[in-house]
Amino acid sequence: MSRRAKPLLQDDHVAKSKPARPRDPAQPHLPFDTMPDRVEPCLALLKKAPPTGPDWTFEVKWDGYRLAIHIEPKGVRIITRGGHDWTHRFPAIAEAAGKLGVGTAILDGEAVVLDDEGRSDFGALQRSLGGRGGKRTSTESVFFAFDLLYFDGHDLTGTELSVRRHLLEDFLRGATGAVQLSDDVHGDGATLLEHACSIGLEGIIAKHRDQPYRSGRTGDWLKIKCVESESFMIVGYERSKVARGGIGSLLLAGRKGHDWVHVGSVGTGFNTKTAEDLRSMLDKLKTTQPAVPLKGKNLVFAEPTLIAEIEFRGWTRDGSLRHASYKGLREVQDNAAVFDMNDRAGG
Repeated sequence: MSRRAKPLLQDDHVAKSKPARPRDPAQPHLPFDTMPDRVEPCLALLKKAPPTGPDWTFEVKWDGYRLAIHIEPKGVRIITRGGHDWTHRFPAIAEAAGKLGVGTAILDGEAVVLDDEGRSDFGALQRSLGGRGGKRTSTESVFFAFDLLYFDGHDLTGTELSVRRHLLEDFLRGATGAVQLSDDVHGDGATLLEHACSIGLEGIIAKHRDQPYRSGRTGDWLKIKCVESESFMIVGYERSKVARGGIGSLLLAGRKGHDWVHVGSVGTGFNTKTAEDLRSMLDKLKTTQPAVPLKGKNLVFAEPTLIAEIEFRGWTRDGSLRHASYKGLREVQDNAAVFDMNDRAGG
């Protein structure tokens, strides 16, 4: 793989983690744990500022698809955040994982496509897959592993992150193919965030070094973004006689329990061809039962099916997105990623 990831920080005052101690040679003789079919992922809680103190380690926030790679004696499986099998979508990653020389493992990480500067590009990843509903397999994507949940027959979810990272680094350090190690660094979070933003990264992830792997948004992992980007459901559009493709703006909603909450609209980030494609898809989903209570003579409502990745600059007081821009569609199987309104950034 010719492209290298943009480093989070190159600075004498920040140290990348190193294996803390040799592996216990008796480990393979410990009782084996049953390998789970799936582990519900640990999710990062959105915060406005990074945490401080020696208990936290930091990584690049990748802009791609969250995946888990299951390496088993019978082969490799690649599972999405929502539990769908996407092994066929990422054959290069599956092949590279099968050559890692480990009997059993579950790697947690993100599949991305890197741009010429080594930054993850969500739009490029979507194009590599043929767009939403596309049939292409992504040969350009790279899987950056940032956690190890199961290894050599042992369930590691109950062990602290520092131990899991030590084992992960032990067999991925130096890997440069379609499966690579997502580096972590130790240092001042504010400095790392400032640098990440200055080189065009989406943001950083902070992780508590002493916590086990706990599914859901527990606060063990935090995400701090340079520019906010989340997935929202498209619940319709505003017709326009002058805008490209006949779409003035897309109507967006976030999830709150079993309900949809209107978060405003987006009218930038798509060209004429994209707008025409969106209108064609949304017209096939027309409904007279709007998912959110909106009124307007030029509004066309659609069944909540299409998921859009939206970049924005914060929230208004009434709960709408500020300066929203469309980035692309997510796959329908990725509905688990739709933004939960309960996860709005805290202090």
